Amino acid sequence: DVQLQASGGGLVQTGGSLRLSCAASEFGFDTYAIGWFRQAPGKAREAVSCIHSSDGRKWLVDSVKGRFTISSDAAKNTVYLQMNNLKPEDTAVYYCAADAHFCSPHMDYWGKGTLVTVSS
Repeated sequence: DVQLQASGGGLVQTGGSLRLSCAASEFGFDTYAIGWFRQAPGKAREAVSCIHSSDGRKWLVDSVKGRFTISSDAAKNTVYLQMNNLKPEDTAVYYCAADAHFCSPHMDYWGKGTLVTVSS
């Protein structure tokens, strides 16, 4: 099974930035789709971003466009989520997930979450 390790969460002030990392254990990482999801307290999990590592196709949910950027480093088997201009409503546990090929709401593999807290 693919092992995913998310890191980079923390406590920041409104307007601050964080970079989340998702490191995968498997070679052939460049054939996978890697997504970021988040779950705020009392709310359902939502998809935030995804990247097809094979061709670089990216997707962002409307609420974070212009603020978040997803990128990948195949040499390190790692995907990043750069989060700028953070808002309190971004507070959530962020999860990375992987699929063998495609971005979708239902990914095959999930890592443990990393908590992002944005203070007002």
